[in-house]
Amino acid sequence: MDKENQTKVTEFYFSDFPQLESGGLLFFILLLCIYMFIVVGNSMIFLAVQLDVHLHNPMYSFISIFSFLEICYTTVTIPRMLYNLVSTEKTISFIGCLLQIYFFHSFGVTESLVLTIMAIDRYVAICNPLRYAIIISPQLCTQLSTGSFILGFLMLLPEIVWISTLPFCGPNHIHQLFCDLEPVLLLACTDTSMILVEDVIHAISILTCVSIITLSYLRIITVVLRFPSGESRQKAFSTCTAHITIFLLFFGSVALMYLRFSVTFQPLLEKIIALMFAVLAPFFNPIIYSLRNKDMKDAIKKIFCSQKIFTISGS
Repeated sequence: MDKENQTKVTEFYFSDFPQLESGGLLFFILLLCIYMFIVVGNSMIFLAVQLDVHLHNPMYSFISIFSFLEICYTTVTIPRMLYNLVSTEKTISFIGCLLQIYFFHSFGVTESLVLTIMAIDRYVAICNPLRYAIIISPQLCTQLSTGSFILGFLMLLPEIVWISTLPFCGPNHIHQLFCDLEPVLLLACTDTSMILVEDVIHAISILTCVSIITLSYLRIITVVLRFPSGESRQKAFSTCTAHITIFLLFFGSVALMYLRFSVTFQPLLEKIIALMFAVLAPFFNPIIYSLRNKDMKDAIKKIFCSQKIFTISGS
């Protein structure tokens, strides 16, 4: 195959979006409402933590970081999905597709690392409360948060660089709702078996995070059940319920999406799993952290419902 044919594809076409006359507008409105809720809800959590001094502790600091990541994570894919629902072109450039893959997975990896840190934070707080302030210091929180971002954005970089060198000579139809590794690699005009090495590394990373989180919460449950006071047990469990719920939603969708190995699903089920992974899991984050957490609800009410916020300066 000559070089001209190997470099023919410069853009990809999303072939699985409904046209306006077949329900595209309805999907657009629904997805737009969900996206707005994700952005507004997570922004409220982030601002509440930043502005309320009562929430200036490691646990809420990590929650605010996770909320910020959810906004970035969904912004990588949903706006393009909204555009494709109302556009007749439904295309994305080759570079744009690679960037979408890179940032989507980088933010996802960073989220998984932050969730792991949150589990360790709860483990120390409940299982070793007397040394909590010493172990989980502000300096360590900063280092862990920064390290999560750095590692999250470095992990996928070699894979993206490698994909950028592959020849794509057609077809150029992506059978997914956004650019992702497997749908794009299926279009490459060369052997992509080497990508399995990276996939194994990613799988090990995911399973490592899941193992650490699972062991942390199992240890927490064991310790909490030994508390003599029922009120103390309820309070300890309440602080972890939201974290465990987010953990199950996030890593449950990750497992369905990326830890299936040779298992394949029907095309419609593939889209549903992709929506659950990219849209529905982030949708529930502000609901879980705002409605199930009294301190967060109080902070949001105080900041966003106080008459002071509407007072004109200089009055």
